[in-house]
Amino acid sequence: MVARARVEGERAFVLHVTPWRETSLIVELLTVNHGRVAAVAKGAKRANSAMRALQLSFQPLHVSWTGSSELRTLTKAEWQGGLAHPQGEALFCGFYLNELLVRLLHREDPHPLVLTLYQATLEKLTEPQSALEREWTLRQFEWQLLKICGYAPDLKADKTGKLINSEVQYQMVAGEGFVALKTDLSLREADNSFGYAKSETMSLNGRQIEQLSSALNRPTPIPEDEVIQWAKPLMRLLMSVPLEGRPLKTRQILRELQQL
Repeated sequence: MVARARVEGERAFVLHVTPWRETSLIVELLTVNHGRVAAVAKGAKRANSAMRALQLSFQPLHVSWTGSSELRTLTKAEWQGGLAHPQGEALFCGFYLNELLVRLLHREDPHPLVLTLYQATLEKLTEPQSALEREWTLRQFEWQLLKICGYAPDLKADKTGKLINSEVQYQMVAGEGFVALKTDLSLREADNSFGYAKSETMSLNGRQIEQLSSALNRPTPIPEDEVIQWAKPLMRLLMSVPLEGRPLKTRQILRELQQL
């Protein structure tokens, strides 16, 4: 008989909750040592349940579970406190982070730095921020997540290993990297010459790439508006590979809110 795995006092955040039967929940957890974990919390919806903390979004927890199957059984969930809850548009940004992590991370694939990044980003979102500052907070989260999970391209060199030249025009090809364009080709001709759809590429010159590299790899200060504008489509393009082109629901909600 195989012994049941037991984990005690694991640092975690709840990413998603699904009601299960009358009083229970199935939760997707981001944990520090075990990555994304799915578990059933029996009786968690009862008023006197010791696992009521699972219904607190964006809050640090210590959780314990047993089991060796894909769906673990939670035995304890304790709220650790000390983190303000995001409000307003920042709340929807928090849901975006959660959906991105659920879709991007493989189960049982530990990345301890992801939980640290997630908590630090939540802390930023609870601070007073302008819309532009919130947008840059999301771009930094996306970039660091791509780096941790191995999906980030080299912003210092093109796909052949040559250093980025500020005087050269490049095409970012999703899943491959930067490709230098021939100076005698228009961008439209270059797109066709590579055989990629427009949705799979993005054109940037070397100076723009250098500015993006500098801004994305430093925590502060917030860069100029134009750099933030370049970063958004770049992150979306890079995310399209691990997301396999499937849209995020919260991204659409955020877009609609910004239009309002």
